[in-house]
Amino acid sequence: MSSGPARRHTSMTTTTTEPHVEAAVAGDEAAFARVVARHRRELQVHCYRLLGSFEDAEDLVQETFLRAWRRRDTYAGRASFRAWLYRIATNACLDAIDRRGREVPQPPPGQTAEVPWLQPFPDELLEDRAGDEQAGPEEAVVARETIELAYLVALQHLPPRPRAALVLRDVLGWSAKETAALLDTSVASVNSALQRAHATMQRHLPRRRLEWAAGVDPGAAERELLARYVRASEEGDGPALAALLTEDVRFSMPPEPGTWTGRDAVLALWQSGGFGSEDWGRLRCVVTRANRQPAVACYVQRPGDTQSRALAIDVLRIEDGRVADIVTFSGPVFGHFGLPAVL
Repeated sequence: MSSGPARRHTSMTTTTTEPHVEAAVAGDEAAFARVVARHRRELQVHCYRLLGSFEDAEDLVQETFLRAWRRRDTYAGRASFRAWLYRIATNACLDAIDRRGREVPQPPPGQTAEVPWLQPFPDELLEDRAGDEQAGPEEAVVARETIELAYLVALQHLPPRPRAALVLRDVLGWSAKETAALLDTSVASVNSALQRAHATMQRHLPRRRLEWAAGVDPGAAERELLARYVRASEEGDGPALAALLTEDVRFSMPPEPGTWTGRDAVLALWQSGGFGSEDWGRLRCVVTRANRQPAVACYVQRPGDTQSRALAIDVLRIEDGRVADIVTFSGPVFGHFGLPAVL
């Protein structure tokens, strides 16, 4: 089982002529803003992979642009301006990880470690550059295998520098020499770190990962499954939901600790919270997508309330026609998807 995509080498040291770069480096603020704007979304995705948090990634892109502006006189043109920005972004993320001291908590025996700071990434934002003539294929398309939640969770189990090495080598296609230069280490160290990172990723990725469907538009079977999931959720129909889940389905709610594994355990948890009862309220659902996976935004209308309010977004992994994994994110993430707080 591979821990990620097959590497494709795309040299980041090759210089390319980018409009406005010379003026930007000379201190033209408007030119600088135009240059960095072309790379904003891809750098956000890069920071997101390293950090696992949508909000942190947004912050670190801003930090990257601030650092780039302050250090613009250090750009010597030996590499592309894009590569220079990636270098700054990667180091900004490593600095942020060091400051925050985040480590994946060790779970009780027999349980799976979760990532409390994990947040979903809206698919709509992954498509922002699809029609941009300035964007290369690596910028306009983000493969599912490098953005799915399972991959993001596995990445967070790596120490920061091996994590960066893996993303630079496996996802972005940097050479070992380029990666070593960015991380201020040797090629041998990069190759060794990458080997260890692959082994760790393989331990933390779900089984049968290579059999997952490609991250393309959902087919009729997936749309039908989602429609049934929405219908059962809105009707509070526990047995109907149970029929849609795999026997070993996993459920988690970052940042809340804990993972529930198995259909019976997940349904018992939902029922203990009152799901399906009149006292709990009624759900309304909106289908969306996150991390190249189907997702359902859930709104709840509590007894006595006249409006349905944002509750959570369920990001689903589908396997063999059933839901195998549900990662639920609380209401604040609705804004990332451009969804209203109230229906």
